[in-house]
Parts: sequence; C-alpha cells; structure tokens
Amino acid sequence: MNPIATTRRRFLMSAAAAGVPLILPARVFGQNSPSKRITVGMIGCGRWGSKVNLDPFLAMDDVTVVAVSDVDSWRMEFTRQKIDSHYAKSSISGSYKGCKAYGDFRELLADPGIDAVMVSTCDHWHVPAALAAVRAGKDVSVEKPISLSIEEGRLLANEAKRLGRITRNDSEFRGNPNMRLAAQAVLNGRIGKIRKIHTTVPAGDVTAPPVTTADPIPKSLNYDMWLGPCPEEPYIQRRVHDPEKFERPHWMRVLGHCEGMITNWGTHLNDIAQMALGTSESGPVWVKASKWELPPKQNVWNVLVDFEVDYRYANGTELNYKVGGKEVYIHFEGDDGWIKAWYMGKPDEKGPSVEVSDPKILADLDTAPIRLPAWGDKEDFIRCVKSRERTMQDVEYGHRTCSLCQLGHLSIQLGGREITWDPAKEQSPDPDVMRLTKRPAWRGHWLDEHPRA
Repeated sequence: MNPIATTRRRFLMSAAAAGVPLILPARVFGQNSPSKRITVGMIGCGRWGSKVNLDPFLAMDDVTVVAVSDVDSWRMEFTRQKIDSHYAKSSISGSYKGCKAYGDFRELLADPGIDAVMVSTCDHWHVPAALAAVRAGKDVSVEKPISLSIEEGRLLANEAKRLGRITRNDSEFRGNPNMRLAAQAVLNGRIGKIRKIHTTVPAGDVTAPPVTTADPIPKSLNYDMWLGPCPEEPYIQRRVHDPEKFERPHWMRVLGHCEGMITNWGTHLNDIAQMALGTSESGPVWVKASKWELPPKQNVWNVLVDFEVDYRYANGTELNYKVGGKEVYIHFEGDDGWIKAWYMGKPDEKGPSVEVSDPKILADLDTAPIRLPAWGDKEDFIRCVKSRERTMQDVEYGHRTCSLCQLGHLSIQLGGREITWDPAKEQSPDPDVMRLTKRPAWRGHWLDEHPRA
C-alpha cells in the first residue's frame, strides 16, 4: 500500500472526526475533475447576500462557502455563523468553524484558497469589487445592475475577457420558465419578425425630503469603507441601511449609490428582450424618454419614481420600457402574432402565465431547433467555473442590458432628449450624453483603469 496515500487517508479521517474543515482549492483536484469542490467567498452580507445569494451555494454538494466579507461587522458575523451552522449539521462532530471573516474584501481576494466570489454589495461597489476579483484571479458572479455608469461597466467586461475569468451577472430571469418559454418561441420565429416589445418593472421607489443633520455612525459599520469610491458625505442612516436589520436598504433609493428601478429591475426584463432579439452583445441605436418623475437631487431618497422610455434597434424593432405598477411582464409583438410572459401582478390569477395570440405558438417548443438552457443563476455560474464555458449571462451581457437602461436614464437627465447611439462603439455624437456615460467622481484608487498582468 502506498504510505503517502495511507497517511493522507488517516489525516482526512481524523480531521473529519474532529470537525476540522477539509477545504482545498479547486486546483488541487485539477480543473476538469467532475468531483471538484469549488470554494466560494461572499463579498457583501446584507439582505441579498446573506438571505438570497448564500442559500443556493450552501445547498450545492460541489461548493463550499469558505469566507465572508462586509463593512458591517454585525452582518458579517451573522452570515459567518449561518455558514458554520449549516456545515456543522453534516460534520461527524456536529461542529464546524471553517468560515473566515474579512472586514476588507481585498483580504478575502488575497486568500489563495478561494476559487470564486459572489459580489452582493451596494451598487456603487459592484464594479470596484468585481474588477479587483478578476484581477486577483477569481471567477466572479456580481449582482445586477452591473454598474452605475456605461464607462465602468465596459471596463469590467473588458478586463474579465482579457484575463479569461468566468463571470456571471446574477439575474435569475434567463432561467425563469415563463421568460425562457417566451424567448424560445421568439427565437424560433413563432410570431414572425418582431415589431415591438413592451417591458415593465414594479413601482417600488419613493422619495424622502432632505436630511440636514448627521446621525451617529453605528459601531458595527466601517462607514468610510462603505462609501468606498463615492465622494465623502456625512453619515445619514436613511442613506445607508438600518443597523442589525435585513430590510430593504435605504441606499437603493439614493442616487450615487443606486439608479433605482430603471436599472434595478430593468436589468431583468430587458435582458430577456435582448436575448430574444439576439442583441445580448449589442443594443439600441435610438433612445428617448417620454415620461418621468425625478425627485430633487437634494432629497435623501431621490431615484426615479416613475418613467417611460422608448428605444429603437437597427433592424427597426421598437422597445417600450416603463413602470408597470404591480404588473411586471414582457410582451412581444410580431408580424404573425404576439406572446406575453408574466412575472408578477397578473390580473387574472387563473389565467396562463404565458399568453399567446394562437396556441400553436407554444406547440412542440421542446423539439424546436433553438432550445434555451434552463440553469439557475448559481448553478450556471458554478458549472462554468468548472468547465470554463461561457455562462448564460456573463458581465458582457449584463453590461449591455445595464447600459440600455442607463441610456434611458441619461435621456431623462437631459430632459427627454433624443439619443443617437452606436452600440458597437458605445458612443453618441452628443457630448452631453458622453459626459453622462462616465461616473461623476471616484474617491481614492478604487477604479484603476490601467490593465494589470
């Protein structure tokens, strides 16, 4: 018997009995090993990171979540304990203390035992954190929307491609059965040439008046690190999140940290439009906002409350995108019929979730020439970390859909101005538009535009 193999076996058995975490980076097993476990680090432990994005990873047999990072120590410790408690249930000893915690995500990225990371931070941290991750040699799944500006989204997409990293924009809509069915019907020509698409998002944002006095900074919050690339401003609780809670955070209603529903949910529905049109790496050539309600910038909650934007593609297809209240859907109109896929708010609860002008549109789609994959977002990411295939929605796709939404926001900021756009070059002849494709200000060195080896 091989003495080295025997020693290794004894070590593994004794370590398992003691509840010691047996976490080895994927490269130990070889990139193509089907039994390889992927080690994942969670950057951002707020409502979405700890409550939504973490659980699917914990449920995967081929994944071990080995580290967490957050600027709020209470949230970070809550999430670390949740992870340790989960793995303790399958430990022989009933004990597990293997999850590391880092107050600075850069320390997590420096850990050579981590294969991939999930970025679930505030929107203003998405690009800086994901950019640092790909430059640190990690594969990365990053929450939507990808960015707060077209320029920074392009930087991330370019760097990920240059460095050969696997990326995923974390939206579940490409795996949603209703959305997939509608897109598959369109791609197989079931309703003919697409003339118009309608997409809607929920009404979820409200405005709030200015706050003139600063609040005491919670002891658990590293506020300077929370601001990160954003300009310095006094701490106001209604601009950040409530301490020791996982409610919808306030920053989602604050310009400079988020753009509101126009990119938040728009990157879901409009990604399906892009996929069905075959423009996942392109975009519209003309944009104009026709309706909006933008609160005063001095308000503490000041993202868009209402909007409607029209787009046109090079092939003549039009897209109408608006706040739909409680009704959230995508509706395709073609020369030979129409199809409408509901996500929520369907008026007739007993009606079909995918409506069509003719039942034949949905017939035998399982055997149609074009069939779309049905992976969930986390499954898709992990399988591609292993196989090195392109994910169903990488950061290039995510950036393109985000930039579509951002162009609508730019038209609103310019008073409903028509925007002519070259999606290949990501340029407009209008200097005001190009000025707004850049993020207004970056604090410190968080957005390093210079490529690294």
